[in-house]
Amino acid sequence: VQLQASGGGLVQAGGSLRLSCAPSGSLHAFNRMGWYRQAPGKQREMAAIFTSGGNPNYADFVKGRFTISRDYAKNTLNLQMNNLKPEDTAVYYCYVDQYYSDKYYDYWGQGTQVTVSS
Repeated sequence: VQLQASGGGLVQAGGSLRLSCAPSGSLHAFNRMGWYRQAPGKQREMAAIFTSGGNPNYADFVKGRFTISRDYAKNTLNLQMNNLKPEDTAVYYCYVDQYYSDKYYDYWGQGTQVTVSS
């Protein structure tokens, strides 16, 4: 499985960006799907994710500002980010897992840089 993330960039505080992730396989093939981020010197952390039950789950630091969505027609996983803050600056990674042969396998995209200036 390959994941191609896009949509990152430089934006001023209070602005918006929309990230998209295009997997090589159908969205229907995956269990959990989401977005993680990693700021310089920090550990990777979950920002937003669809659980195995299909419900969206958000980290407290993005609630009310970020919205995760899936477009099955376009076969993309998206993250709408509004009211961005300088602390949202990070590399954002698309993530999916897939159940196969009694195991779950994790897959990560290459990351897309989001920089928020104050």
